[in-house]
Amino acid sequence: MSFIIFTNHYQLLHFLFFLIITITPSSLAQSQHNQFCVAGIGYGESTCGTSSSSSSNKLLIKGGTVVNAHHQQIADVYVEDGIIVAVNPTIAVGDDVYVIDATGKFVMPGGIDPHTHLEMEFMNTVAVDDFFSGQAAALAGGTTMHIDFVIPTNGSLTAGFEAYEKKAKKSCMDYGFHMAITKWDETVSREMELMVKEKGINSFKFFMAYKGSLMISDELLLEGFKKCKSLGALAMVHAENGDAVYEGQKKMIELGITGPEGHALSRPAVLEGEATARAIRLADFVNTPLYVVHVMSIDAMEEVAKARKSGQRVIGEPVLSGLALDDSWLWHPDFDTAAKYVMSPPIRKQGHDKALQAALSTGVLQLVGTDHCVFNSTQKAFGIDDFRKIPNGVNGIEERMRVVWDIMVESGQISVTDYVRLTSTECARIFNIYPKKGAILPGSDADIIILNPNSSFDITAKSHHSRVDTNVYEGRKGKVSTFIVSLVQMVYCTARTSIKS
Repeated sequence: MSFIIFTNHYQLLHFLFFLIITITPSSLAQSQHNQFCVAGIGYGESTCGTSSSSSSNKLLIKGGTVVNAHHQQIADVYVEDGIIVAVNPTIAVGDDVYVIDATGKFVMPGGIDPHTHLEMEFMNTVAVDDFFSGQAAALAGGTTMHIDFVIPTNGSLTAGFEAYEKKAKKSCMDYGFHMAITKWDETVSREMELMVKEKGINSFKFFMAYKGSLMISDELLLEGFKKCKSLGALAMVHAENGDAVYEGQKKMIELGITGPEGHALSRPAVLEGEATARAIRLADFVNTPLYVVHVMSIDAMEEVAKARKSGQRVIGEPVLSGLALDDSWLWHPDFDTAAKYVMSPPIRKQGHDKALQAALSTGVLQLVGTDHCVFNSTQKAFGIDDFRKIPNGVNGIEERMRVVWDIMVESGQISVTDYVRLTSTECARIFNIYPKKGAILPGSDADIIILNPNSSFDITAKSHHSRVDTNVYEGRKGKVSTFIVSLVQMVYCTARTSIKS
């Protein structure tokens, strides 16, 4: 099995070290050397060219607490050309090595977000964060890799892949692709094989919702599961009963409920639970592993728990919004405020969030994504008279690492090593890029963050790095580190490499 990631040529041309990281479009552009350029002011189309030579390609991070998924120790980390060379209690280096004192801080693998939608064409509009602005936001929050979803073009996987390759040319950090399947025929079956064998994609997503656009039938789901099994690929599902949701939406409109609250009322947790159970049983019937994206409710989580207890290979992914928010905002009298919280499956009533946190801390759920897919206030206003027209999606790619630390580590629900596992290592293992990613080990990529446990954060739309003009975590404060990101990640125009297990 191979997995294609799109990675930078690593060199430490210069290492930007901030106690409080601030990655703005201008500072990002200034930090990039050799073939990644930003045209104009702010976020723009990237171009490739040449620039000055390296000032240093060696780095020592000294005296920090190095944290991996199952172990932590006080140690030095020595890096050359973007690759970790050594992790030892004391490492002596020459004068040509850039040294960072990380005493009193945690040295961790950068976060990996398994679930994003950058520049996604959806509900008659396009998500405002592209592969540059979304990745700039990710890096500002301590995430150094993400995996996005390729949406087929008129059902064609090849055309969709080529379209996303073009979108990703402006990337400034590592990324990978999942592939969505939106129809079924022999051509799609052949293209799935092509994606695995030639493009390195090893995961395919099936939408059980969005009737009339992305939704697939049980018949297609079975065919897709069988193909995934034959290819050794991982099947993923967006689990909601799309037919029932469609009926729920019609019922809300008939009752005169047209605001954002109608979104939550039309697709209750029971419909997520039903679809999750159905997908799990069909995967069991085919005997193929299953990954359930954005587990948002107790109903869905309990189906995952039941399957895992029985020995079935099921992975449950909660997302940040489901862990940290409740649906009270959807009832806000101001449309703009309420609409920014519209996503699918919807953010649930108070109590679901705590149950998902507990499931994450006990191993029922395995890793944390974001489903970052952002639309601005003007786009959200498309549904001012009909909640069905509000583009679905919330932010999270920048906030995930900080908020998970705050609600899970600071609360005592998980350890620091668990935090690394849930935000980085488990994703790398599931998608076949460990230990190249998700670890501070010799030979691993130097995708390193340094976390200051004695600092604090304050989230606002005015200070975040996404293009979206709102933030669903607005005003949230917490005692967590600000991230000091090794800008090893960010200095080059992307080039494709293949990592094979």
